[in-house]
Amino acid sequence: MGDKEKTEELLIKEITDLRHRITELEEADTELKKAKETLSYSLDKLRKATRFIIDVIVMAVETRDPYTSGHQKRVTDLARSIAMEMNLTPEIIDGIRMAGLIHDLGKISIPAEILGLPRYLNNVEYSVVKTHPEIGYQILKDIDFARPVALMIYQHHERMNGSGYPQGIKGGEILLEARILAVADVVEAICTHRPYRPALGIDKALKEITQHRGVLYDPEVVDVCIKLFGEERFKFK
Repeated sequence: MGDKEKTEELLIKEITDLRHRITELEEADTELKKAKETLSYSLDKLRKATRFIIDVIVMAVETRDPYTSGHQKRVTDLARSIAMEMNLTPEIIDGIRMAGLIHDLGKISIPAEILGLPRYLNNVEYSVVKTHPEIGYQILKDIDFARPVALMIYQHHERMNGSGYPQGIKGGEILLEARILAVADVVEAICTHRPYRPALGIDKALKEITQHRGVLYDPEVVDVCIKLFGEERFKFK
């Protein structure tokens, strides 16, 4: 066999090997696409299941404390708007949404008689109510959320200067998501009716977070919240 024939034979072999390799890659690509589709389907089912569980928890909490019916939803709406304005990632925003919708989960263990009292709470009653962030955390801590939802709930009553509860942590020790929920929670609570007082309105709410900006509440979160209301880009439904 001459050199020319040997070269052609080697070339044919290389082309054949290349075709086989291309076929293997195409098959691998097909399998990868199928795996991605299966994973996407599984994640979609997981998201739907998580939403369902959260919806059930919301109904349970608000049945227990009818005076805060819709409170968690309104807090969530404001917290999400603040997070979006701060250009946080979709994953962080979704974590805030989940935590916001069930941030008062721990109140399910508080006697309804205390939650519905038509007067300000005494020290003993208030100390009972203050246990709800930790109770919510204990209920949720072993659930594998994509974001630290249980910790957000645990920290949503903490304050920048360490005067909050239940841990008394401060500043950067508090998750940003929890700092956002804290501002949204306070603003909504002041704006709406409570068993022990009438609604005080948005002006009073914004005055509260402005006066305590950087002391109790995260300054950037406060600024964004005030901006949203000032530019009439958010209002409670």
